[in-house]
Order: sequence, then C-alpha cells, then structure tokens
Amino acid sequence: MHSIAFNFFGRPIHWYGICIAMGFLAALTVLQYKRNYAKMNKEQIFDIGIIAIFGGIGGARLFYVIQFFHQFSGDLWQVFRIDQGGLVFYGGFLMAVVILWIYAKVKKLSFARILDMYAPAIALGHAFGRIGCFLQGCCFGKPCSWGIAYPPVSAPAERYPDYLAPVKNVINGVPSVPLAPVQLIEALGNVLLCIFLLKLFKHVKKTGQIAAAYFAMYGIMRFLLEFLRGDHTDSILGFTPSQFIGLFVMLPCGLICYLCFGRFGKDAVKEEDLLPAFSFNPFHREKNAENK
Repeated sequence: MHSIAFNFFGRPIHWYGICIAMGFLAALTVLQYKRNYAKMNKEQIFDIGIIAIFGGIGGARLFYVIQFFHQFSGDLWQVFRIDQGGLVFYGGFLMAVVILWIYAKVKKLSFARILDMYAPAIALGHAFGRIGCFLQGCCFGKPCSWGIAYPPVSAPAERYPDYLAPVKNVINGVPSVPLAPVQLIEALGNVLLCIFLLKLFKHVKKTGQIAAAYFAMYGIMRFLLEFLRGDHTDSILGFTPSQFIGLFVMLPCGLICYLCFGRFGKDAVKEEDLLPAFSFNPFHREKNAENK
C-alpha cells in the first residue's frame, strides 16, 4: 500500500487520484479508437468523455457517501476528498448511463451504439481505478493464506489486525493479516473483459449487444469477486450491495438487452462501422485517416 505518490507544494498527491486520471485517459483512447462505430467525431467523443467522467465520479461518490455516511459525520468536508478513495462503481455507472442517454437524445445519436462503444472503455478505465484502490488501501479483501499484508494504521489493518506479527509498534499499531488482493484481481478481470469486448465488435449483428454482454459479464464477475471482499459490513438478503446489483440487476439487464436488441434491434452493424479511427500499430498507415 502506497497511498501518496508525492507532495506538491506541501500537499500530498494520492495514487488513487492519479490512477483515476490515467483510467480516464485510457477510456478516452478507447472511445476515440471506436468512434466510427458510434458515428461520432473527435469533438463529440471528448464532450461525452468529460461529461461522463464528472457525472460518473459524482454518482460514484454519492453512492459511497450514502452507503458509508458514518465515515463523514465528523467532517463533512471529507465528502469532497475523492482523491483519497471512496467511489462506488455502480453509482458512477448508473449516473454515466443517464447522462449518455440525454446526450444521445439531444445530439440525435444512437444510444445503443454509444453504449457499445463505452463498454470496453469503462472496463479499461475501471481497471486503473481498482489499481488505485489497491494502492489507497480501500475495497480490500478477506484474510487468506496467499494474501498481502497492509501497513499499520490503515483501514485493512484496523479491520483485520495481525497481533501475532513478528514486529510490533505499540504506538503505530500492527499490520494487517494477509488479505486477498481482490482489487488487483478485478483490475485484471476488467482488462481481459475490455479485450474480449473489443474482439466482439466483429461478431455482433445488432447494436446494443456488446453493451448487453458487458452488463452480464461484469455482473457475474463482480458477484463472484465480492466473496473475497472484506470491507463490507452491510448486506441485502444475505448479499453485499454489489452482489445484489450484479446478480439481480446487471445480469438480468444484460440478458434482456441482448435478446431484445437481437430480435427487435433495427440498427444493423455494417462493415465500415467497424473501421477504427486510428491504429495502435505505428507502422500501419490507416486507410480511413480522414477525421470526421
């Protein structure tokens, strides 16, 4: 756990904030790469990137504050310190979807195509966010023999202290017992999900089905990974809030959307829609280099 990257004019800069910024840039790169699919130009991609990131962070923070309000009762100013961690992915995801729907309506764009394009971008950006969680010491896992110990006076050490640690510091406390690195596991899962979704563009017949696949696959992944989480104290019908949303909201939503778009979708995918806006290969000269 290394929460502070460096100090800037005496103020600590947290790795969590840096990872969020890197995740935004990575997601924006994917959006630019697939913008031909959504029939959008570079300026529109930048617009929805900025709008969605601020709306998504706002929604993610709002859900976290509601869920863990007891952490802020003594100092409400801390509500705005997102650089120190404390975002709920589902809150940001739902807020971003609402904002994208409004944008698509105003600009008369295909909401299904935008969602498809956003699916791998969200997965990649989320991977960077989970790395930030690991470095910040939030969203930690349960005790396990193959885990990673966190330093004293951290949230994981306060929840799972290792009183049998060979080196103790009475003043600063004790480290945590080894905890499952669930944040890094989810980061890897999101990277693999991003790659899979990008490959899926060549195989779908109707728009909206890539987003549907993301809903279902992330819902399943999150449901399973929540069994390794050790930071939750609340539950809904025996499930963590994220498990409940993943199993009873994301998964059914993905299956319903896939079937509905497959049967009733009218916006078919054409070969020219799949041409990338640029190439990741520096030695390859893109034929469709024209920018809309």
